[in-house]
Amino acid sequence: MERHLLLLRGINVGGKNVLPMATLTHMCEALACQNVRTYIQSGNVALDVPPQRVASLAQDLQAAIAAQPGLHVPVVRRSALDLQAVLAANPWPDRDTTLLSVAFLRDAPSPAQVASLDPQRSPPDEFHVHGREVYLYTPNGFARTKLTNAWLDAKLKTISTVRNWRTVQMLAAW
Repeated sequence: MERHLLLLRGINVGGKNVLPMATLTHMCEALACQNVRTYIQSGNVALDVPPQRVASLAQDLQAAIAAQPGLHVPVVRRSALDLQAVLAANPWPDRDTTLLSVAFLRDAPSPAQVASLDPQRSPPDEFHVHGREVYLYTPNGFARTKLTNAWLDAKLKTISTVRNWRTVQMLAAW
């Protein structure tokens, strides 16, 4: 068994895409996962996965969720080791981490896709692409940034889901 994290985008926000954590846990267990843990109501799941299930896990869970009436929830997977690498690659280790978030991408963007990102889209906000992650530094707060999931998804031709730095640290500690 390998430890992995599943990051679901946009559940239990403002009464939309409501998915109880007990239901999510049962869905993961039905996919042969063990030691399933959820963190808060926002779609963070840590679990042990049989090696043969790893490659299709996010897609299989997304399909299971889509079978629920009215739910379409993107799912991004990272290994426990991936999360450690995310922490280590922080491009701004000396900045206020309460202003730092990470967008986890389903797929690694091409160099051309990364080059299409406008660094002046949302001043004074900054971003740094590293592999399948986009580090976001938002001095005026994440609620005010134009560095959104929709923009990242469109420019990088993938699916993203964002977690604040404190949540990333908590998930890495699982």
